[in-house]
Amino acid sequence: QVQLVESGGGLVQAGGSLRLSCKISGTIFISLYDMGWYRQVPGKQRELVATISSGGIADYADFVRDRFSISRDNAKNTVHLQMNSLKREDTAVYFCKAVSRFQAYWGQGTQVTVSS
Repeated sequence: QVQLVESGGGLVQAGGSLRLSCKISGTIFISLYDMGWYRQVPGKQRELVATISSGGIADYADFVRDRFSISRDNAKNTVHLQMNSLKREDTAVYFCKAVSRFQAYWGQGTQVTVSS
């Protein structure tokens, strides 16, 4: 059974930083998966924040470009999202996703709250 567990969320002041982690466990070759971070606020659709391909190519939504950085450590089955210069509008539940050609897995999410 594959599990994705996010951590690192919390309360931070605007302008501050947080580092989210996604630990993947189970029978999965994480190196074969594209990984992504998404976020969702109540009443809105889940939106893509950042992705990193199995080959290590990163891409970002425009609203986080130059502020957030996604990375992966396949040896540790972990994906990180470094979030800098946080804004109130970054407040959301952040989810980790692993995607292959045939399967997709989601984590349960971690809450990020940015106060003014």
